[in-house]
Amino acid sequence: MRNSLRSKIIRVCDEKIAKKGEAVGLSFYAFFANKNDDPETLYEAATWWIKIHELDHFEKAVKIKEMIEKGE
Repeated sequence: MRNSLRSKIIRVCDEKIAKKGEAVGLSFYAFFANKNDDPETLYEAATWWIKIHELDHFEKAVKIKEMIEKGE
């Protein structure tokens, strides 16, 4: 996964956790606008989320952040 996407995921997770607490869940769509203006990066995130890690639609932001920071 490209570094810019990793950084964005960590930033969004931090923002969600700060606003709603450590129990907040999110999907990979949380890292993108409501438009499909960057399909390549969206596909990269979806592949990581769905195909590689077989995560549920919603996961805890803390879990996702931890996985990204570990380089999974």
